[in-house]
Amino acid sequence: MHTTRRPRPAGRTSRIRHARRWAARRRTALLSSALRGAAYATGTGVVGTGFYLLQQQI
Repeated sequence: MHTTRRPRPAGRTSRIRHARRWAARRRTALLSSALRGAAYATGTGVVGTGFYLLQQQI
């Protein structure tokens, strides 16, 4: 069977496709890391604000 499709030249398109596949494979890990970082940042902010308010009372 003969096809009229021509193969795409390797270059920018393949890099973008490769990056998308890489991100799709690691999406869960990336989102988990981002959520963990946001939780640490929020906790640090709450504790820091608490200590600041505590110092202002003393």
